[in-house]
Amino acid sequence: MRAGLYMFGALALGAAVPALTQPRAQTRATSAASPLAHPDTWPQLEMRRQRDPKVEARVDSILSRMSIEDKVGQLLQVDIASITPGDLETYKLGSILNGGNSAPNNDEFAPAAEWLKLFDAFYDASVKRSDGRPVIPVIWGTDAVHGANNIVGATLFPHNIGLGAMRDPQLIRKIGAATAAETAATGIDWSFAPTVAVVQDDRWGRTYESYSEDPAVVASYAGEMVQGIQGTVGQDFMKPGHVISSVKHFLGDGGTGGRDQGDTRVSEAVLRDVHAAGYTTALPAGALTVMPSFSSWNGEKMTGNKSLLTGVLKERWGFDGFTIGDWNAHGQVPGCTNEDCPAAINAGLDMFMYSGPGWKQLYDNTLREAKSGAIPADRLDDAVRRILRVKVLAGTFDAGRPSSRPLAGKFDLLGAPEHRAIAREAVRESLVLLKNNGGVLPIKPSASILVAGRGADDIGMQSGGWSITWQGTGVTNADFPNGQSIYAGIAQAARAAGGSATLATDGRYTRKPDVAVVVFGETPYAEFTGDRATLEYSPEDKSDLALLKRLRAAGIPTVAVFLSGRPMWVNPEINAADAFVAAFLPGTEGGGVADVLLAQADGRPAHDFRGKLSFSWPRRLDQYVLNRRDPGYDPLFPFGYGLTYGETRVVPPLDESKPKAAGVNQNALFVRGRLVPGARLVTSGAVRQTRVDRSGQEDSLRLSFAGAGSASIVEAEPIDITRESNGQLSLLIDYRVTQAAAGDVTLSIAGGRTGSVPIAGALRSAAADWRQLAVPLRCFADQGVDMAKVGTPFAIATTGTLGVDISGVQILSAPPGPVTCGNK
Repeated sequence: MRAGLYMFGALALGAAVPALTQPRAQTRATSAASPLAHPDTWPQLEMRRQRDPKVEARVDSILSRMSIEDKVGQLLQVDIASITPGDLETYKLGSILNGGNSAPNNDEFAPAAEWLKLFDAFYDASVKRSDGRPVIPVIWGTDAVHGANNIVGATLFPHNIGLGAMRDPQLIRKIGAATAAETAATGIDWSFAPTVAVVQDDRWGRTYESYSEDPAVVASYAGEMVQGIQGTVGQDFMKPGHVISSVKHFLGDGGTGGRDQGDTRVSEAVLRDVHAAGYTTALPAGALTVMPSFSSWNGEKMTGNKSLLTGVLKERWGFDGFTIGDWNAHGQVPGCTNEDCPAAINAGLDMFMYSGPGWKQLYDNTLREAKSGAIPADRLDDAVRRILRVKVLAGTFDAGRPSSRPLAGKFDLLGAPEHRAIAREAVRESLVLLKNNGGVLPIKPSASILVAGRGADDIGMQSGGWSITWQGTGVTNADFPNGQSIYAGIAQAARAAGGSATLATDGRYTRKPDVAVVVFGETPYAEFTGDRATLEYSPEDKSDLALLKRLRAAGIPTVAVFLSGRPMWVNPEINAADAFVAAFLPGTEGGGVADVLLAQADGRPAHDFRGKLSFSWPRRLDQYVLNRRDPGYDPLFPFGYGLTYGETRVVPPLDESKPKAAGVNQNALFVRGRLVPGARLVTSGAVRQTRVDRSGQEDSLRLSFAGAGSASIVEAEPIDITRESNGQLSLLIDYRVTQAAAGDVTLSIAGGRTGSVPIAGALRSAAADWRQLAVPLRCFADQGVDMAKVGTPFAIATTGTLGVDISGVQILSAPPGPVTCGNK
């Protein structure tokens, strides 16, 4: 790596952390590296929660009275979008969950009362039986990853990457407890958190779910978060207001080369010393469930890796809770499908997580294999015993209907003042000051402040993914009734200090301000859609940079507040600002940003910057693997860096040059007038193509069909979109009809064979407005398309006349609401 103009010295971690083996730099294993773990080389853990003879006796009593059908039922967790409460009257399943886009009445904005009402219905059905066999209540799992983030009105805390910058384990425990209380208010009794990934490649779209690139930081937080969620063993463990925790994703999810569901190719020592760090504190703290990862280790899927699930996790470490799969991940184990996978159970998976219409097939196949011995009886009993143990420890058998539980229905806990105060404190502590040339910050109390940028008054953008909707898209400020935007926080603080703040997203003003605060950054995303080719911020849209330059050119001191789920290459933006703050994804308490940026009425800062980088900041856009133990470590700002108001360090102009090879995002098939590199547009029949403007010059394609014809995007080499299909992403087309369809119209994807869906219904009326069509990838996969070898990811064909403008073709999560396989 070449040396740059400027580099700051690394800073110490600061917070005390458990003793861990100091790992060497992460290096990729050879292609022949073994996926077989050697448990005797792993540390033994001292569990604080010991087996309780009374609990074990109760579990044994229940297990002895269960039929094999009952036992197999406990092995299934099914998404609420795929099952009804009535199903549980017949099928006594172990659990239900709401997936990222699942909600009561198919309404992601359903009020909290509807969540509680639906859980009551599932619970009532699960305990209804008259055959004399044991009544085993169902439990509900949810992704409460930065607060009870599926529920309108909940407090949303900073995402983990920001929390890592705090270096405050005690505050982490408070966040976990507040999240558990708000989750319990809806009756839900299980949170799929914390994520303890130690991300090593920042291109990954889940980087923001990681506390740090450094295993010591992750270890210092994991156990504290578990204790916040579940309570402390021997004190308030699983008392009312606490919920079941799930530590995820076991193991090595942060080392997949920036690719979701990828393959972590590292030595066993690196897997143990880097990626397992969080488990060394989370499991001793009493974590009741662990979620195996979608990803692989040295070529073998974690969901089927017996040496790790059984050998390390259960036998070496002594984990006696249960393992819960991740979203149909068992279907990726060799020899398995989503509806049939004894190999995963035999490897050590205890509960399938299933989404889709085929859950009854999964039940039937698993029952058949349990009866035949393909799943040995002792393995079946071990899995069920673990599930029952967790349910007993969690109080499931004695708690009654969800609505009858102590905190259930207390919806004033959602966004409660004490929880918002914790979140605001976390925001203050998580902000990292990268640059403050000229002492622009703190902003003087009497200043006239211009607040600009797309993120200035957008609570959804500052909260990121997993914020009401899975990808965090399709939300407005009104959907966060207990939240505050960054602009609103600044305006409130400015008024209190005798100044003023004006909002102008585009940065235009009539009276020149004393200072400008520009809030910009990544728009929300979650897994799949968040994976990046490089770390360059917004490579195809430089409007934020232009705004910064325009304000600074006008002689206005400019403060950049950067929202992102990862460190990014923003050298041009840093150069264009006098001060630069990495705010990451602070959540719903925008006032926490104002607390640090603005001085009090007496001119002194109310709060200093405390945040220290939990991830190294790149000097170049291709430094996506940049960890402080790596050979040739050469960051722009090193791990642990973060200025305070007492420092006067000047950041000189940064190098803005870029390498020619910048990487490709294959899921952006056609964006801003450009095809993904290597692809071409192929037309046949009576079709003419021209260019038109939408947001920029010739950024959209106009297709005019005089009769039967087609237009296709053809890849130079087939692409693999299996992960995206498994993850229930969709083909999203931004379009405008210029001439209504006069015949049949189909949308197709081809790989091996072609899958097509009708879309004429969406194109039968011309309109001046732009619209969006979402078709799930599963619609094509179900027709036999080989999603691992897609040569034509988009084709539109018609039998009659049609005019349509297309401004975007991408593989993304669908907007909120139902999606179907076609529109006739």
